[in-house]
Amino acid sequence: MTTKERFQAVVDYFQEAMPIAESELNYNNPFELLVAVVLSAQCTDKRVNMTTPALFKAYPTPEAMARATVDEVYGYIRSISYPNNKAKHLVALAERLVESYGGEVPSDLDELQTLPGVGRKTANVLGAVLWQREVMPVDTHVFRVAARIGLSRNARTPLATERQLEAGFPGELLPIAHHWLILHGRYTCVARKPKCDKCGITHACKYWRENQRKTSK
Repeated sequence: MTTKERFQAVVDYFQEAMPIAESELNYNNPFELLVAVVLSAQCTDKRVNMTTPALFKAYPTPEAMARATVDEVYGYIRSISYPNNKAKHLVALAERLVESYGGEVPSDLDELQTLPGVGRKTANVLGAVLWQREVMPVDTHVFRVAARIGLSRNARTPLATERQLEAGFPGELLPIAHHWLILHGRYTCVARKPKCDKCGITHACKYWRENQRKTSK
């Protein structure tokens, strides 16, 4: 199977099996999504969703969060991984939003990356989720699943994976393809013991085919 055929097989499967795929983070506006994505780094969406209701009630806007101290924000997010750094980032990015963007989250992805605590992946997540930009955010799930299936080849960095996936998927499908790969990695193609017996794309999966060859010898 060629790489092009593999991408098409993945698209065909998920368009039928998962026609609707969305972020599992809870949010009501761009600011809340930005905060949630920053908190989700090296942390589960489930934990973030348990933490953000009280945080958003206390600080519903960038202006409110910008007035808070780092210690005050820390008190709301201490159950999240790396709470000290994330509290500092949240207060600083809220201040920047107020000072430079009138309290609005900028839609330019390069500008987003100038905010404290916001890297390429976070900016791409907002671009894909909020504005349907033709970008591919690469987290650990996407990185792993793309390599296992064979959608990425010899990609040693998230950026290399991102570029290969953006080249392989039709541009208009990139926002939903991001969710396809994340959800597949979260619930089926898990890190330690992928659930190949429950997977609907083994026919297109490089990892599965290689294992089949090994076991048949």
